[in-house]
Amino acid sequence: MASCPLLVMYNPVCGNGTAEAFFNEHVFPRLEEAHIQVTQKLVTGAAGHAGTIVLEFLERYEGNVTVILGSGDGTLHEIINALSLVALKGVRENVVSSSVRVVLVPCGTANALYCSLFKPTSTNEGPAYKLKSLEAFIRGSNVVPLTLAITTLSSPPSSKQSCFKIAVSAVVTSTALHASILHDSESLRKEVPDIERFKVSARKNITQWYSSHVKLLPTPSARAVEIYDPDQKTFVTHEDSDDHGIVDVYGPFAYFLSTVNVDRLEPAFRITPLASDFVSSEASLDLVMVRPHRDPTFVMDTIEARNAFAEKSNAVLTAAYQDGNHINLRYTDDGKITSEGTGPSVVEYIRCRGWEWIPDDVDEKAHLLCSDGAMFSIVKGGRAACKAVVPADGAGFLVYV
Repeated sequence: MASCPLLVMYNPVCGNGTAEAFFNEHVFPRLEEAHIQVTQKLVTGAAGHAGTIVLEFLERYEGNVTVILGSGDGTLHEIINALSLVALKGVRENVVSSSVRVVLVPCGTANALYCSLFKPTSTNEGPAYKLKSLEAFIRGSNVVPLTLAITTLSSPPSSKQSCFKIAVSAVVTSTALHASILHDSESLRKEVPDIERFKVSARKNITQWYSSHVKLLPTPSARAVEIYDPDQKTFVTHEDSDDHGIVDVYGPFAYFLSTVNVDRLEPAFRITPLASDFVSSEASLDLVMVRPHRDPTFVMDTIEARNAFAEKSNAVLTAAYQDGNHINLRYTDDGKITSEGTGPSVVEYIRCRGWEWIPDDVDEKAHLLCSDGAMFSIVKGGRAACKAVVPADGAGFLVYV
């Protein structure tokens, strides 16, 4: 283990700003106790610095490298994007593929990936809980490969000069309410440093609907888009699939969010619980959609209708904190929400290979896209296409569990 290049780095300002103290009090002493030699220790600075650090480390050292990372999901996102979107130089200039083994030390606000890999048992976990990935590394335990969600934001087909952006996520890609929450919550970071800022932002955006056309793409093995059936408690083929297995979905949307690798976005917020209850054997996305027109009392899009539906959106988000029970919510004939009966599902829970989000030109907020907390804007007339990918064996990002 000592011969493997080891980079230790942490983000001092992520979460509540305690990463430096935690590393000095727990991480560095544990490494010394285990007689593990650190090749390089670094503290991240400005945005994007973490990606540059790992990129330069990889270009300097051959073979497998390990990164002990003290951060939240956003810093890991920076690293993944920095390495996914460039050609490596230095000692790796002619290397076909490289892998990075990651030891996660959760120091961020929500720590979605860590909490999904190491399920918390209480709301106040001690230092030992935050050292689980480190202990796995010290023991030489297994690593799990991360599925990546690659999103291409493209310009309109009619554009004279085609342009696009790429965003790679290891946790969440979203539009609609979740993207608006993340967009607005950033301004609250200093005032509300913990996860409460997401709830403040949610209350601000809860009445918003988002106009878009969506295409859902089939998984390779099933050759179909699958939807969760709460009666059968399993996935079934989506009834609206065309001859190619593609499903067209039309808004408005109140919620649209997909994940890879995780079943939750906060320790108790299990937004895609089936990601761990029904583990996929291939590259796929778990997608949660809420469309107001499924409500039996929906007549037309009005301010009054949006205000009334906000209570139902709140019920979905609240139930996600109840061990992911939102996927079992139903409408009654008079539009009330219940966990019983046989009415239409409030939440459409999808498993697919990918999706395309084509926002209405006049709906400005529908053009927001969130990739692991990083915000993007889809140009007017453009679209976002997201697809799940598992890197080839021996490549990509592997996490100690």
